[in-house]
Amino acid sequence: QVHLVESGGGLVQPGGSLRLSCAASGFTLDKDAVGWFRQAPGKEREGVSCITSSDESAYYADSVKGRFTISRDNAKNTVYLHMNGLKPEDTAVYYCATVVTRGCTLHKSLYDLWGQGTQVTVSS
Repeated sequence: QVHLVESGGGLVQPGGSLRLSCAASGFTLDKDAVGWFRQAPGKEREGVSCITSSDESAYYADSVKGRFTISRDNAKNTVYLHMNGLKPEDTAVYYCATVVTRGCTLHKSLYDLWGQGTQVTVSS
Protein backbone atom coordinates (compact mmCIF):
# COMPACT_ATOMS: atom_id res chain seq x y z
CA GLN A 1 0.00 0.00 0.00
CA VAL A 2 1.39 3.38 -0.98
CA HIS A 3 1.16 6.40 1.24
CA LEU A 4 2.83 9.61 2.36
CA VAL A 5 3.41 10.61 5.96
CA GLU A 6 4.12 14.19 7.01
CA SER A 7 5.83 15.01 10.28
CA GLY A 8 7.63 17.87 12.00
CA GLY A 9 4.76 20.23 12.64
CA GLY A 10 4.20 21.93 15.97
CA LEU A 11 3.86 25.19 17.84
CA VAL A 12 6.53 27.80 17.21
CA GLN A 13 6.92 31.48 18.03
CA PRO A 14 6.95 34.12 15.29
CA GLY A 15 10.37 34.25 13.68
CA GLY A 16 11.05 30.63 14.53
CA SER A 17 11.84 27.65 12.32
CA LEU A 18 10.51 24.18 11.62
CA ARG A 19 11.45 21.39 9.26
CA LEU A 20 8.63 19.33 7.85
CA SER A 21 9.26 15.87 6.43
CA CYS A 22 7.28 13.94 3.84
CA ALA A 23 8.18 10.26 3.85
CA ALA A 24 6.95 7.88 1.20
CA SER A 25 6.29 4.20 1.78
CA GLY A 26 5.26 1.48 -0.64
CA PHE A 27 6.90 3.26 -3.55
CA THR A 28 9.97 5.35 -4.38
CA LEU A 29 9.79 9.11 -4.80
CA ASP A 30 12.58 9.45 -7.31
CA LYS A 31 10.30 9.83 -10.35
CA ASP A 32 7.73 12.01 -8.61
CA ALA A 33 7.31 15.73 -8.38
CA VAL A 34 6.49 16.56 -4.77
CA GLY A 35 4.48 19.52 -3.63
CA TRP A 36 3.80 21.07 -0.25
CA PHE A 37 0.41 22.63 0.33
CA ARG A 38 -1.29 24.22 3.29
CA GLN A 39 -4.82 24.87 4.42
CA ALA A 40 -5.80 27.35 7.09
CA PRO A 41 -9.25 27.20 8.74
CA GLY A 42 -11.92 28.54 6.40
CA LYS A 43 -9.51 28.90 3.48
CA GLU A 44 -8.75 27.00 0.31
CA ARG A 45 -5.79 24.64 0.21
CA GLU A 46 -2.93 26.52 -1.43
CA GLY A 47 0.36 25.52 -2.97
CA VAL A 48 3.47 26.47 -1.01
CA SER A 49 6.36 24.84 -2.83
CA CYS A 50 7.22 22.02 -5.18
CA ILE A 51 10.32 20.22 -6.38
CA THR A 52 10.84 18.34 -9.62
CA SER A 53 12.14 14.81 -9.95
CA SER A 54 14.26 15.48 -13.03
CA ASP A 55 16.64 18.24 -11.95
CA GLU A 56 15.37 19.10 -8.47
CA SER A 57 14.22 22.53 -9.55
CA ALA A 58 12.18 24.22 -6.83
CA TYR A 59 9.28 26.64 -7.00
CA TYR A 60 7.70 28.72 -4.28
CA ALA A 61 4.58 30.74 -3.64
CA ASP A 62 5.33 34.44 -3.35
CA SER A 63 4.21 34.41 0.28
CA VAL A 64 7.05 32.07 1.30
CA LYS A 65 9.87 32.99 -1.07
CA GLY A 66 13.09 33.66 0.77
CA ARG A 67 11.81 31.98 3.94
CA PHE A 68 11.02 28.38 2.95
CA THR A 69 13.29 25.89 1.21
CA ILE A 70 12.23 22.56 -0.26
CA SER A 71 14.69 19.71 -0.67
CA ARG A 72 14.62 16.01 -1.34
CA ASP A 73 16.71 13.04 -0.26
CA ASN A 74 15.91 10.17 -2.60
CA ALA A 75 18.10 7.80 -0.59
CA LYS A 76 15.77 8.37 2.37
CA ASN A 77 12.67 8.53 0.15
CA THR A 78 11.83 11.82 1.85
CA VAL A 79 11.16 15.42 0.90
CA TYR A 80 11.65 18.27 3.37
CA LEU A 81 10.25 21.74 3.79
CA HIS A 82 12.56 23.99 5.79
CA MET A 83 10.60 26.91 7.14
CA ASN A 84 12.36 29.95 8.59
CA GLY A 85 11.08 33.34 9.66
CA LEU A 86 7.66 31.88 10.44
CA LYS A 87 4.73 34.26 10.72
CA PRO A 88 1.30 33.83 12.30
CA GLU A 89 -0.20 33.75 8.81
CA ASP A 90 1.79 30.56 8.11
CA THR A 91 -0.45 28.75 10.59
CA ALA A 92 -2.16 25.90 8.75
CA VAL A 93 -2.25 22.17 8.21
CA TYR A 94 0.57 21.33 5.82
CA TYR A 95 0.21 18.52 3.32
CA CYS A 96 2.60 16.91 0.89
CA ALA A 97 1.49 15.38 -2.36
CA THR A 98 3.06 13.60 -5.31
CA VAL A 99 2.54 13.09 -9.01
CA VAL A 100 4.65 11.25 -11.56
CA THR A 101 5.77 14.00 -13.88
CA ARG A 102 8.97 15.71 -14.95
CA GLY A 103 8.01 19.24 -13.92
CA CYS A 104 6.09 20.44 -10.91
CA THR A 105 3.24 22.80 -10.18
CA LEU A 106 1.55 24.52 -7.27
CA HIS A 107 -1.88 23.55 -8.61
CA LYS A 108 -3.31 21.01 -6.20
CA SER A 109 -5.62 19.40 -8.77
CA LEU A 110 -2.68 17.84 -10.61
CA TYR A 111 -1.48 15.78 -7.65
CA ASP A 112 -2.85 12.30 -7.07
CA LEU A 113 -1.42 11.05 -3.77
CA TRP A 114 -1.72 13.04 -0.54
CA GLY A 115 -0.56 12.67 3.01
CA GLN A 116 -2.72 13.21 6.08
CA GLY A 117 -1.20 16.56 7.01
CA THR A 118 0.71 18.03 9.93
CA GLN A 119 -0.36 21.06 11.95
CA VAL A 120 1.87 24.13 12.08
CA THR A 121 0.90 26.85 14.54
CA VAL A 122 2.83 30.11 14.75
CA SER A 123 1.93 32.04 17.85
CA SER A 124 3.49 33.84 20.78
